[in-house]
Amino acid sequence: MVAVFGVLALVLLIAVVFGTIATVRTVRAVRRGVERTGAQARRVVEETTLKAKKYGQPGALGELASLRLDLRDSMIGTRQALESGVAADPSLAEALALLNRLREHAHTLDDELRLLEREPDKGRIAARLPELRQRTERVTHSADSLRWAAQDRARQFDDDDLAALGRQIEVEAGALRHWVPTEVEAPDSAAVRSELGRGRSRNRR
Repeated sequence: MVAVFGVLALVLLIAVVFGTIATVRTVRAVRRGVERTGAQARRVVEETTLKAKKYGQPGALGELASLRLDLRDSMIGTRQALESGVAADPSLAEALALLNRLREHAHTLDDELRLLEREPDKGRIAARLPELRQRTERVTHSADSLRWAAQDRARQFDDDDLAALGRQIEVEAGALRHWVPTEVEAPDSAAVRSELGRGRSRNRR
């Protein structure tokens, strides 16, 4: 009886442990989902605000918003292109590592642009704009170069695969067209008549 209670207690303990683990994993998954959704919502709100500033505020403030949008679009587009292709082409992992390093510079630049949006001295904004514009162009050009190279690489691989497939299809099509008809040989009529004649002679005897 004691052994039965011991087994039941052990089973109950295991069930509690597994239940706790499942609960913790569920809570973590929900938390990650909430954080991911919150981050996406904040990004959408911020992008919408930047677009409103870009088209609604002429001058230096509008240009600051335009620079931030260009920076974001370039970095996000390049990251999506590399992450979507790295599974099929592992060589893109190095490009993704370089993009992560570039991302640090992009974040630093975006922080400077954001702070400058709150700068009350319009003269200071105008004085810093040329340097910030140049840095933004350097970062976006580097990100764009990685994205374009990945796109060109994927297109070249697809072209090579399509060309190889075309050659294989041509070879197979040629093999299918070169068939050898199977001819049924007709029996020699003279031999047949001779055999029939010998058969009749034997029957008469």
